[in-house]
Amino acid sequence: MNQQTPIAAKPGASLPVICTIFFFSGFPALIYQLVWQRSLFAIYGINVESVTIVVTAFMLGLGLGSLAGGAVSRWLKLPLLTIFGLIEIGIGAYGYFSLRIFDAVGHATLGVGVWTTGLLTFGLVLVPTLLMGATLPILVAHLVRRTGNVGRSVGLLYFVNTFGSAAACFAVALVLMRELGQQGVVTLAAAMNGIVAIGALAAGMMGNAPTEPDSPASEAPPDTARSRFVMASVLVGITGFISLSYEIVWFRIFSFASGGSALAFALLLGSFLAGIAFGSLLARRWCTSDVTGRGLRALAGFVLWANVAGFLVAPFTSFGMAFVPWSVMLPLVAIASGMLGATFPLICHYGVPPNARAGTNMSYLYLANIAGSSGGSLITGFVLMHYLTTPQITVLLAVAGFGLSVLVTRLADTDENTRVNQVITAGVAGALVIGFSWALFIGFWERLQFSDKVADERSFEHIIENRHGVITVTQDGRIYGGGIYDGVFSTDLVNDRNMIVRPYSMAAFHENPREVLMIGLSSGSWAQVVANHPSVEKLTVIEINPGYLDVIRQYPDVASVLDNPKVEIVIDDGRRWLNRNPERKFDFIVMNTTFHWRAHATNLLSVEFLQLIRAHLNDGGAAIYNTTDSERVQRTACEVFPYVVRVINNVVVSDRSLNPDTERWARVLREYRVDGTPVLDLANEPDRKRLERLKAMPLSMQAATPVWWGMEDRTSILNRTESLTPVTDDNMGTEWDLFRN
Repeated sequence: MNQQTPIAAKPGASLPVICTIFFFSGFPALIYQLVWQRSLFAIYGINVESVTIVVTAFMLGLGLGSLAGGAVSRWLKLPLLTIFGLIEIGIGAYGYFSLRIFDAVGHATLGVGVWTTGLLTFGLVLVPTLLMGATLPILVAHLVRRTGNVGRSVGLLYFVNTFGSAAACFAVALVLMRELGQQGVVTLAAAMNGIVAIGALAAGMMGNAPTEPDSPASEAPPDTARSRFVMASVLVGITGFISLSYEIVWFRIFSFASGGSALAFALLLGSFLAGIAFGSLLARRWCTSDVTGRGLRALAGFVLWANVAGFLVAPFTSFGMAFVPWSVMLPLVAIASGMLGATFPLICHYGVPPNARAGTNMSYLYLANIAGSSGGSLITGFVLMHYLTTPQITVLLAVAGFGLSVLVTRLADTDENTRVNQVITAGVAGALVIGFSWALFIGFWERLQFSDKVADERSFEHIIENRHGVITVTQDGRIYGGGIYDGVFSTDLVNDRNMIVRPYSMAAFHENPREVLMIGLSSGSWAQVVANHPSVEKLTVIEINPGYLDVIRQYPDVASVLDNPKVEIVIDDGRRWLNRNPERKFDFIVMNTTFHWRAHATNLLSVEFLQLIRAHLNDGGAAIYNTTDSERVQRTACEVFPYVVRVINNVVVSDRSLNPDTERWARVLREYRVDGTPVLDLANEPDRKRLERLKAMPLSMQAATPVWWGMEDRTSILNRTESLTPVTDDNMGTEWDLFRN
């Protein structure tokens, strides 16, 4: 058994000072991650490839930074706190100008391919993430010089830094994004970097720990130490993979349960990191001299019960939604991640001797953890989610975790009975998870989507899961994307239950729309209407989730749109496609845009996006899109375009005068056929009444007060929304409105 002798603390900056500095260092780091990810998604798109590239680039930069920090920590005479302060200055300087740098580089490279996008993203975040990644090994080395205990040093520093990051997530979600916008938030983060730098530089001036401990700890023989380090690298990589995989699964669950709220990711990440932080702190009590005995037994226990808790998060959240809002279930994530968080300090304590190379060796383990986490992001998010369901992935991760617990048990210096009991416990847990998971996940997505209304809604007719998201369809033909209403499979203008009149209104605003762009396919109903317009020769549809095509084929009212020779369907992010195809021009652009408060909805509603739309319109062209009744979104349209008409909850925008031509609209509707069947059969009284009501819609523009089921001109909208500010990429509209979400 390796006996590690703690080294007495030495003069220098006090431990509370160091912890305070590292806590506030974690705060701006997470602010940057949240804002930079969003900024890069707006530039390069939010499809699965872009998301994977951005997340992997962040992790790769942190891993390389860890290696750099480990290398620096080996220089015993270097003032590590001073170096830490200089690093914070560098992070803050880059952070302040970061959004302008991203914007300039992004717009200069919009047409590049996936691999080039990956390299550019990595280049944009390399410098700051490299600096961020270097901080933990440097401070661990500084603290180990004083305490002689690697596990407790890692546990303490990992706690304070990660807890600072968790606090940042909650602050961003609840206050900062809404009040300051993206540039304001990164400016605040840069200021915090400056304050942290001043504190670190001042602490460094107090004195540094001596370069050699008074009583060096006795270490295991070289061969034993080497084998421990290799095994620790394997363990920390696997735990990183499992942890990130759980986080991805949990994000899918809570995003779905919230209907795609922007708050979901930040609050989930905050809960996840808070759990990691307190788990790291809790692990310190097992970081004693009994490394291979008490330490590894504790590690095996944490791994086992972390995966029990990790597995139960999904079904418990689903059942809990019948009684409480989704956000109240987030402590389940903190509990599971807390036990996962305890593993990193324990593994470091097992694999890293408390000598002059402690910072360097810890950096290698940190890199292995990041590599495992990156693997979890890539394999789970990109592969497993495309071929397995969420319940299946949850079971797979739990069983893998139980197997890891057995491996750790075999490494532990313990008696045979204890080892056998641990193996039996893991086996029983695995058998229970596999045997009873089907029962726990019956009605899983229904409970998440409808909460206590699941009994009335019954089971879904279709559930499509892929790496792009979750699509559900009720038995009465309503389709939902990511847990929120998307539409109905219907083109019926007379018995209109999905306000399908809106895409039909295109004929009132354009005399001859030959080439049309549609962003978003969903149920295919709007695409079916537009593709069958008598004048349309070409319809290009941009859809981010190919799963909708699988659903559409099963509904006769819309299935033919997939085989219509006039229709081209492109799987891509709408904004990215527009940026990458500047030469494409259209007579009309149609968007049944999702709810204005959902995550990333701003990308299709902001001033900047509308200016992009304008660049893709032919002379005399127009666009119609859904404002989902947001007055702020309606005002934004009026701020950008000189001519605007509201049609129910949509707006039609153009640079030329928009006077709805009632007679032309009526003539086109009489000619309209979908799959050869007339839209209106004027031999029927209900059809004639419907046509007369539609012809009267433009008259509502003359009403003294706006009529919701009608039309409204730009002047009236501006007067009605005078106190509101337009939606921009920076302020993100109502996405971070706490009370709305």
